[in-house]
Amino acid sequence: MSDFVEKMRLKGQAEEDSYFARRDRELIEQRRRAQKRLPLRRVLSGGQTGVDRAALNVALERAARIGLEVGGWCPRGRWAEDGPIRLRYPLQETPKADPAQRTEWNLRDSDATLVLTRGELAGGTALTVALARDRGHPLRIVDLNLEAPQAPIRDWLHAAGIGVLNVAGPRESESPGIGRDAAAWLRALLDGASS
Repeated sequence: MSDFVEKMRLKGQAEEDSYFARRDRELIEQRRRAQKRLPLRRVLSGGQTGVDRAALNVALERAARIGLEVGGWCPRGRWAEDGPIRLRYPLQETPKADPAQRTEWNLRDSDATLVLTRGELAGGTALTVALARDRGHPLRIVDLNLEAPQAPIRDWLHAAGIGVLNVAGPRESESPGIGRDAAAWLRALLDGASS
């Protein structure tokens, strides 16, 4: 009888060991996935055509899947070069119609700013960079004309613990096709970090 009891005890211990080994593997995998996820909680942008609109579109596409909030400030009247910004974009209007106020407030309300551009900075994009530098606001500039891998930006977001990211760059009329290119780049950034 004691031989049977000992066999049952060993069998129970083996099942328990197997359960905890499986559970340890699951927890290690969960931790690995969590470490790959970006600390991002929110993406802000101003709603202008080009990079702003691309950032909003991509963030809205990925919002539910990766737990992103989407928002930002736009000029009073929801002004953009292609007409009033559609209400599907969850933007708040600034008191002034001046786009500079939108730029300042999106900087103010974010932990860092990512500028996606092509070549020389001009117009509102140059203003964004100048304001960020003047205020010591964390800033990264990615030139989409160059090979622009997402890994260094992911590393920066992780290292700095950036939860709210302002995304800015040229409008479509200043850089035709920039919206399409920025959207593809941002999708790769978000998808690569959330798998």
